Amino acid sequence: MSAPESSTKVYIEIVKQLRNMIQVEGYQAGDKLPSERELSERLNVGRSSVREAFRALELLGLIETRRGEGTFIRDFRGHNLVQLLSTFILQDDRARTDIKETKYLIEWDCLWLAAKKVSEEELQSFRNWAESTVYTDDEFFYHIILLADNHLFMRMWTILKDYYNSLKFDQEPVAKADYIKLVDSLLSYNEQLIKDQYCKIRNLSSI
Repeated sequence: MSAPESSTKVYIEIVKQLRNMIQVEGYQAGDKLPSERELSERLNVGRSSVREAFRALELLGLIETRRGEGTFIRDFRGHNLVQLLSTFILQDDRARTDIKETKYLIEWDCLWLAAKKVSEEELQSFRNWAESTVYTDDEFFYHIILLADNHLFMRMWTILKDYYNSLKFDQEPVAKADYIKLVDSLLSYNEQLIKDQYCKIRNLSSI
């Protein structure tokens, strides 16, 4: 394997190799995959990277891990969105802009859902957390996705977030005050205010 093990996103290349192995060797739904140790030796990478690759494929719904038994190919026939997403993300570097746009659209949709679903009390609790805690951008928006309470958005955003981070987009640091203003806009339940503040954080002219 050509990618250095020190790369924080070496697992992305492992995911590509795993998908290729599954296709070439004719794995079917229900078939058991080689263990982390076997794959680590076969691909000449660390077991932690194989574990991370398994996690990515599991979040996409392509495999499942059964405690004490191993990792198996899932029967995802009919789940066209999952197949399309996984194939597209792993295709090539031309997906760079689309990954960024899709991640941002999911974040905006989750903000909109949170404004529709979440009580003022829950939002105030979120604001208290945002004021009192040190967090990253990913951690802040993970809480937004949780508030939106949409499992599919969570799965998609988690994968897109990792790929987005691996592509190392230039992004200005966001001031904590701007995150809190975004929560305040949610507390206003005003869609335009929420959109304006989100666009400010993401340096977008519109969404």
